Formats: sequence, structure tokens, C-alpha cells
Amino acid sequence: MIRLFGKNQVLERLKTHPKTIKKIICRQSSENSYIKKLASEFNVPFVILADNEFALLINNVNDQGVIAQINDFQYGDLQDILQLPNEEKLTLIALSNLTDPQNMGSILRTAACFGKFSLIIPKHRSVSITETVLKVACGGENYIPVIQVTNLIPVIKQAKDAGYWVAGTVIEEGENITGFKFQFPLCLVIGSEDKGIRQGLMSHLDFKVTLPMPGASLSLNAAVATAIFCYEVTRQRR
Repeated sequence: MIRLFGKNQVLERLKTHPKTIKKIICRQSSENSYIKKLASEFNVPFVILADNEFALLINNVNDQGVIAQINDFQYGDLQDILQLPNEEKLTLIALSNLTDPQNMGSILRTAACFGKFSLIIPKHRSVSITETVLKVACGGENYIPVIQVTNLIPVIKQAKDAGYWVAGTVIEEGENITGFKFQFPLCLVIGSEDKGIRQGLMSHLDFKVTLPMPGASLSLNAAVATAIFCYEVTRQRR
């Protein structure tokens, strides 16, 4: 069972997918009238516990006095995304070598804030959607389809067959995004800070793009880099 911690996470889930919530548990001393009202409207079981009983359910987590027990995360279907009409097509973000749940949660939140994105993650050697990811995402998972696949290469081939252009983000020797015009619909492949994009994916890219960084010889982590690319993609898409 997965748990959501904090008022924002629980409220976003109540507003968007109340049927996925098994139970909401609140600390007796916390203000919970609005959450209780919504839970009642959606027939979600609601329990209030004494502070000492509630404390047994958490482990040094900033819970804001409320926890929701939810169903396991439901991944989306790739074909549903690829078959969307042209005017509704989402920009795909395929994550390669990403194993940090903090980064994954941040990427989910960023993609939700900009909108019209979908995330694709491999099943193996990759982070999945966990409690930690959802905590960092702060409800972003309710607005972004996440597809989990066995291998990214067949997915890229399917995306190309559906008319997508595939761009890979690289540290060096890519097109500078400040002067580069993306082609849409777009699949953006982003690698981890330490390993980058898997070598086997490189030959399937239509083009490579790079963030200009004239400052110190450091690299951005995947979440920060994704936020910048999402901004530029959204700007050009409009």
C-alpha cells in the first residue's frame, strides 16, 4: 500500500482521483474540516486518531497531520498516448538511467506545472513511482500520464512511427537550445547526471540538444535540466 503525506498531496488526490483512496487518517490536533468534508462527498473512509496513535504511523515525515492510504500507482498505456489527435498530442519525456526518486518526483511536479507532457520510464535499472517520488511530486502525478515500459528503444521506434521527432539531451556537441527550433510532436530523451543517455539509444535520436552553461564546469542534475527543457519546449510549442 502506498501512502500520501500532507494536506496538498491528499487534497489533490481527492479532487482528481478520489476512487483511488482507500482511507484518510488525520491527527486529532490538526485542522482537517475541509478534507473531512471532501472525503464525505466522495464517500472516502475518514478516521481521526489521537496524536500518539497517529505518530505510530509515520517516521519523521512532514505529514501535516494527514495521511491517505491509496491503491498502488497505475501506469498509463503508451498506445493511448500515441493515438491522441494531433492537436492533443503530448510531449513525451523518456527518462534513461534515472534512479533517484527525488529527481523523479521533481520531474513529475515540473511536467505537471507546464502541462501537456507524459513521462516514460523503463522497468529495469530505473526508479519507479514510490511513496518518496509522490511526496516530492506534491500531487503532480495526478496530472501527468506515466508509462512504464520494458525497453525504451522499441518505444522510440513506436513514437517515430506515430510521427514523433526524437531529441536527446547531451552535455556536449548538441544543438544549443537557445537557437534551436524543436519539431513537434516531440519525444525528449533525458539521461541521468552521472551516466547520461544509454548508448544504445543514441543511434535512434533525430537530433541532440544541449543547454549552454558558460559558468563553472559543473553539471545540472536531471530534474533541473528537465525543468529548463520543459520551459523551452512549452515556449516553442505555444
